[in-house]
Amino acid sequence: MKSTSIDVKIKMKGSSMMCFVVLLLLVYCSSVHGAPTALWVFGDSLVDNGNNNFINSIAKSNYFPYGIDFNNRRPTGRFSNGKTFVDILGEWLGVSSPPPFADPSTRGGRILGGMERFTLSQQVINFESTLSQLRTMMSPGDLNTYLSKSIAVMVFGSNDYINNYLMPSLYTSSINYNPQQFANLLLNHYARQLVALYSVGLRKFLVAGIGPLGCIPNQLATGQAPPGRCVDYVNQILGSFNEGLRSLVTLMNNGSHPGAVFVYGNTYAVIGDILNNPARYGFNVWDRACCGVGRNQGQITCLPYQFPCLDRSKYIFWDAFHPTQAVDAILAQRAYSGPPSDCYPINIQQMAAISF
Repeated sequence: MKSTSIDVKIKMKGSSMMCFVVLLLLVYCSSVHGAPTALWVFGDSLVDNGNNNFINSIAKSNYFPYGIDFNNRRPTGRFSNGKTFVDILGEWLGVSSPPPFADPSTRGGRILGGMERFTLSQQVINFESTLSQLRTMMSPGDLNTYLSKSIAVMVFGSNDYINNYLMPSLYTSSINYNPQQFANLLLNHYARQLVALYSVGLRKFLVAGIGPLGCIPNQLATGQAPPGRCVDYVNQILGSFNEGLRSLVTLMNNGSHPGAVFVYGNTYAVIGDILNNPARYGFNVWDRACCGVGRNQGQITCLPYQFPCLDRSKYIFWDAFHPTQAVDAILAQRAYSGPPSDCYPINIQQMAAISF
């Protein structure tokens, strides 16, 4: 995918992901006939449903104003003012939200309701161990059918860049690897984990791309972007990974993994479209967070009991790193029913309808 300049804010390129920091695994179970049996969500803070409440992490969202627009207007541990991308995608699919896996009470039958992990490889290992509990709950044939009708949602990569590659004062990865080499390192690891999940029975995969990180308030707060633009070099760095991830999806669909389908979610393009055309989507603030401190409200992320912006529906970014519920709703809708430019080669609605 060649880079194309769009409007004045963001240069469009590819899309993608993976992660070193707090990651997670959730299970969303279906109560609707014809829907997937579950969504197994492997991801980072973009799709955390509250596991940070129960783990030793400096990244927390278990305080007001997080959750201000959620069902009970209370913090749930989601890094959002309300619902996340997978919450809303689950609604489109007729799949209910799970409890956090890290919650000590999430055991036994509640595994079918939600789970959370750390690194991607650790999440895969723990998913495999979780299968041993599922085997006590259903026959081998039923388990195979259950897994084949499930959808694995993979949301990784942002933290590898934000909290590693783009922090040369703390990490040497940008010194040791050029952007293509670093992307290849992540993609090779990603591919191994996809194969591992396929080998234990999962058959439907949504591999979500990284959005334009050069446009998040955290990066704008560095002062490296001209007025009215994003930090272009950050977005350009992501191109190698995003293009590689899309190519990986094509490779996984080439017949080497029979009875499976892999879908690439073009997060970069969808958010790029929103950033370049905010009024079309009902937004009027794209360059600062709804809740945060300092330049672009992105130097320090949303603090406990800080009063956020009054109209969250007009903001693209909730805090220094994460989008608002309104943006996640657009991402979920376009993943569910969008054209191949949003989800390649098919969308999630089409993938859910496939029977193996």
